[in-house]
Amino acid sequence: MSRALRTRDRILEGAIDLAAQLGLEGLSLGHLAERLGLSKSGLYAHFGSKEDLQIQVLGAAAERFVDEVVRPALEEPRGAPRVAALCERWLAWASTGRSGGCVFVAAGTELDDRSGPVRDALEATQRAWLETLARACRIAQEEGHYEQGVDPRQFAFELQGILFSFHHQARLLRDPEAANRARRAFGDLDARARGGASSREPSC
Repeated sequence: MSRALRTRDRILEGAIDLAAQLGLEGLSLGHLAERLGLSKSGLYAHFGSKEDLQIQVLGAAAERFVDEVVRPALEEPRGAPRVAALCERWLAWASTGRSGGCVFVAAGTELDDRSGPVRDALEATQRAWLETLARACRIAQEEGHYEQGVDPRQFAFELQGILFSFHHQARLLRDPEAANRARRAFGDLDARARGGASSREPSC
């Protein structure tokens, strides 16, 4: 890897963490240069504008998300174990130990009522994630783990709701039981998908 690419990767890594804390709108080339100990002119050599930086940050965050959440979960057995792994990996991704939490949640609160290329880039990442959850549900149906009557898109909607609720409870309310509550809620969702009674034990 060239020196320029290494520098760019370092900038994006710092920008992801900064965006999770300050939001994409709070992400300026000047602030980022100061934090990383780089010159502002040096940053302009990698990013032509603030919008370009924001879009590239979202792309780099999506790559990190795939590496930390999606790929490890896909190593689990097909079906329900893989769905549970996606849930557990997302909880780790947005855990209270991660500076700023989930950059996509932070960006979503900023951009949901706006328009433009940055919002479009964020929307694409979130649609891809929901489709990943829905596809995992479909595979669980193919494997005979989930009932055929389960609507995969509804399943993805509800699981996303559990994950977002965890983020709110853990980061804003600092609820020490947030992860356990999320796992219990997932256990209920998983049990219903299997056609059984709600589970009261954490399952993801």
